[in-house]
Amino acid sequence: MTEVLETNPLSPPRASSAATGRDDRAHDAAKKSAEDGSVTTPAAPSPIGAAEAMEEEALHQHTVGGPAVVTGRGLFHGDMVTCTILPAPADHGIVFERIDLPEPVQIPATIGNVTPRSRRTTLKLGDVTIETVEHCLSALAGLAIDNAIIQLTGPELPCGDGSALPYINAMRTAGIVRQDAQRRYCQITEPITVEEGDALIAALPAERDDLQVLYDLNYPNESRIPRQLHAFHLNAEAYVRDIAPARTFSLKEEAQALWDRGMCHHLTPRDVLVIDENGPIDNAFRFENEPVRHKILDVIGDIYLLGRPIHGRIVAYRSGHSLNHQLVYRLLEKLRAEQGLQTHLQRQMDARSIMKVLRHRYPMLMIDRVVEIHGDQRAIGIKNVTINEPYFQGHYPGTPIMPGVMIVEAMAQLSGLLLSSVLEHRGKIAVLLSLDKVKLRRPVVPGDQMVIEAETIRAQGRTANVKCKALVGGQLAAEAQIKFVMVDAEDETD
Repeated sequence: MTEVLETNPLSPPRASSAATGRDDRAHDAAKKSAEDGSVTTPAAPSPIGAAEAMEEEALHQHTVGGPAVVTGRGLFHGDMVTCTILPAPADHGIVFERIDLPEPVQIPATIGNVTPRSRRTTLKLGDVTIETVEHCLSALAGLAIDNAIIQLTGPELPCGDGSALPYINAMRTAGIVRQDAQRRYCQITEPITVEEGDALIAALPAERDDLQVLYDLNYPNESRIPRQLHAFHLNAEAYVRDIAPARTFSLKEEAQALWDRGMCHHLTPRDVLVIDENGPIDNAFRFENEPVRHKILDVIGDIYLLGRPIHGRIVAYRSGHSLNHQLVYRLLEKLRAEQGLQTHLQRQMDARSIMKVLRHRYPMLMIDRVVEIHGDQRAIGIKNVTINEPYFQGHYPGTPIMPGVMIVEAMAQLSGLLLSSVLEHRGKIAVLLSLDKVKLRRPVVPGDQMVIEAETIRAQGRTANVKCKALVGGQLAAEAQIKFVMVDAEDETD
C-alpha cells in the first residue's frame, strides 16, 4: 500500500497558483467549528467523564435545535435554492420536502427512493426529484442527527464550496438537541461485499462500536491524482475537522465535459477543485489527500440512506455512488432478514389473510406473504418464485423467465392490499386504472424470492397512485407507478 503523507487539517493550505478567499473563509469556519468544543447543546463534559458522556450521547437520537439555513446554487443545475433544516420528532428520520411545488412533496431519505444519476445521489418520488443530497446527508451523519425535515425551494441542494461545511456550520449554529429515544444501529456481523469491474465496497465486522471507513483511491493510469489511502473513525469532532472540509473534485476534461453538456456553468475552478497536470487550477488543496477524504464524505452520506447509523468497518476501493447504493441495498436486506421483519411492524398478513382481501386465487394469486404494512402509506410483500409456476411451461421453457406482466401483476396486488388495509377502504376492491413508467431491470427466474415494495404517492377519495418496486437479492428487478380506483365489491368489473 502507498503511504500517504498527512498534513495538519487545520493549518493553511499549501500554496498553489491561487488560493481563493472562499477557501480561506471555509477553512477558517472548519477551524472555528473544531475549536468550539462539543457539538451538542449541553456543555462539554469533564475529561474524567468524557468517554462515559460520549457513550451516553451515542445511545440517544438527536435533532437540530432550530432552523439551520443554507442558501446557494446547486452543483449541477445551478438553480438558486434555500435549504432549511428543521427539527423533527424522535423516530421521524430524515425527510426532504420540496416546498416550491403547487403541493409540497416529502421524500424520505431512504435507499428505496434513490434513482440512478451520474456522479451524485438523487431521490425521486413520482415525478419529483431532489438532486445531490449526499453532502447534506453526510453532515447529518457526521453530527449524529437522526431526525430532521429538510425543506427546499428548488430541485437540488446548495453546493457551497463542494464540501459538507455549509451544512455543518448551519446546524452547529442552530444547535443539536438530544431526544428521549434510543438510536437503532445496524451492527455488521458478517462480511458483505459488492463489486463492479475493478471497484469494490465491503461492510465488515469491527471490534469497536463505531463506524470506521477505509478508502483506497487509486487510478492506476492517472498521474494527476496519485494513489491515496485514508482511514477514518466517525465521531463528530473528527468529522468536522478531518472530513467535512474536503471538497468534490474532477479532472479538467471531466469538468469540461459537464460544461459542454450545459451543466455547472455557474462554477469556475476557483469555486470547486478542478485538477490538471499541475494540481488544482486557481485553487489549493485543503489536505494533501483531499480527494480521498471527499470520497469518504460521500460514503458516509450514501450509507446514511439505510435510515440508521452503522457499527462496523466500510472498506472501499474506487467505489462511487452507484456501488455505495448497492451496498446499502444489501445492508437493508440483511437488516430485514435478521429482524425477521417482526420487531417494528404494524401488521402482517399470511396467505389466508391475503385471500380475505384479494379476490385472486391460484394460479393468479401473486403475493405469498405481506411482512410489513403501515396504514395506507407503505407495504412490503414476498413472492417466492418456483419452477411449479404454470407460466413456466410455455414462457421460455428451456430457460424459464418470469413474464414481466406477472411481475407487474404482483406489484399491483400488493398495492391493492395496501390501499384496502385502511378502514374507509375495507370491503372495497382496488381496480387498476393505468400503468406508468414500467421498467423491467433484470430477469426473475425459478428459485428467486421477490421482495416487493409499494409506497403511496397520493391518495385522494377513491383514487390513488402507488410507486412499486420488485427486488431480488437487493437488486432492482422491476418498477412501476400504478393508478387505482377503489370500488365496492358489487361494482367490480373485468
